[in-house]
Amino acid sequence: WGRVAILSLHALAAPAAPHPPNAPLAFSASKSPGLDFWAGRWDVYHAAGKLVAHSLIEKVYGCGIRENWMPLNNQPGGSLSIYVPAEKRWEQFWNDNVGGMIHFYGGLKDGVMDYWTDEIPQKDGTKLKRHLQFIPSGADRVRQFSQGSTDGGKTWKVEYDFIYTRTK
Repeated sequence: WGRVAILSLHALAAPAAPHPPNAPLAFSASKSPGLDFWAGRWDVYHAAGKLVAHSLIEKVYGCGIRENWMPLNNQPGGSLSIYVPAEKRWEQFWNDNVGGMIHFYGGLKDGVMDYWTDEIPQKDGTKLKRHLQFIPSGADRVRQFSQGSTDGGKTWKVEYDFIYTRTK
């Protein structure tokens, strides 16, 4: 399964008052449905059918979902998705083994987790906006579909199209 990159929640949240032991959490992801369908162990295939990765998706901290992305090409990464009550939206922070980080935000729309990024400056001077979707298809299959636009969203190009199949 290779090395796993893990993004610390401490890097994402401001310091908070201590939480008394055994006290109920103030927020639970179950109060805002989102990515619960994605939790589990998965084999990940390119839409053309080739196995490209394994992925472990875990519920964490009572209000988040963490992905441990373990591709067969040995370039691991991971994400932490959390519901932010003050913003009334989900946010995802992706990082990889070469220092890349992407911040997505969005929410559940018609059963699909719909994420966006702000425009991200690229080395060639363009700005890339991303649209990422998690589309469940029954209990054991999720499509992860990503598109990018360098013209402010007028046109979109597929970046990747993965099918997650739950392992038993």
